[in-house]
Amino acid sequence: MADARENKKIAQAEELAEKVMEEEINPEKQLEKMTEIVEIKEAEKEAKVSKEFDKAAKVEEGRGEWKRESREDRFAREAQIKLDNWIPRTELGRDVRKSKFKNIDEVLDLGRKIMEPEIVDLLVRGLRTDTLFIGQAKGKFGGGKRRAFRQTQKKTKEGNVLTFGVMAVVGDGHGHIGLGYGRAAETLPAKEKAIRKAKLNITRIALGCASFDCSCDEEHSIPLTVKGKCSSVTVQLMPAPQGTGLVVCDELKRILRAVGIKDVYSKTSGKLRTTFNTGKACMAALNKIGEARI
Repeated sequence: MADARENKKIAQAEELAEKVMEEEINPEKQLEKMTEIVEIKEAEKEAKVSKEFDKAAKVEEGRGEWKRESREDRFAREAQIKLDNWIPRTELGRDVRKSKFKNIDEVLDLGRKIMEPEIVDLLVRGLRTDTLFIGQAKGKFGGGKRRAFRQTQKKTKEGNVLTFGVMAVVGDGHGHIGLGYGRAAETLPAKEKAIRKAKLNITRIALGCASFDCSCDEEHSIPLTVKGKCSSVTVQLMPAPQGTGLVVCDELKRILRAVGIKDVYSKTSGKLRTTFNTGKACMAALNKIGEARI
């Protein structure tokens, strides 16, 4: 058995030696192998060069790995493009474009009228928008859920003409707020109009801490008790200590959060389900803070 194994190994070695000799003697086979090796190396080199070029192109274009863009990011990007392409038409807009004003407080102190919403977009950073539920969806037994669009219709010879109204609130959470109401034949144009009017109506509200239960120096509440009225709705806002929260209805919470108020007591009366008047009464109360003189 051992002799047979040794003979087999010897035969295999002789076959390998013959193949090597044939390859050394036959130049055609050597040329084929050399061309195969050269082609493989060239393909590897081309793949490496194309990979490096693609990477450099991505860096130049400012794009990394592909990532799905969210709806909020897309809206923010479109708004930024629109702001970059903005051509001001008023003197105040041209001054803001030339960076003569650092923030919105300088414009409000001078009492200059804001007639372009892009001025607010440039001067107020971190501006947040929200809508109040002033409408109601159709439903059984008196109606369904509350919604942001207030639908009205007018009877004409041609039929019913629908109109949608939206009340929007904008604020940065640091004392600046604006409230606007827009109407249009469709929902999205009405919302855009309301946001634009809210930016044009932006104002500054003084914050502070005047509660007898709190002795801090932080601006988490209002400095005094104020009252506002619109139609049958009356809203009274009172200072509150830290940790109290917003003791108001859900719609007024949107307005107070936009201002930056964290703690407040309230007392309301009238037809509060008419959110349109409730929001206006709250804004009337907040505007009285700046009118107070000591």
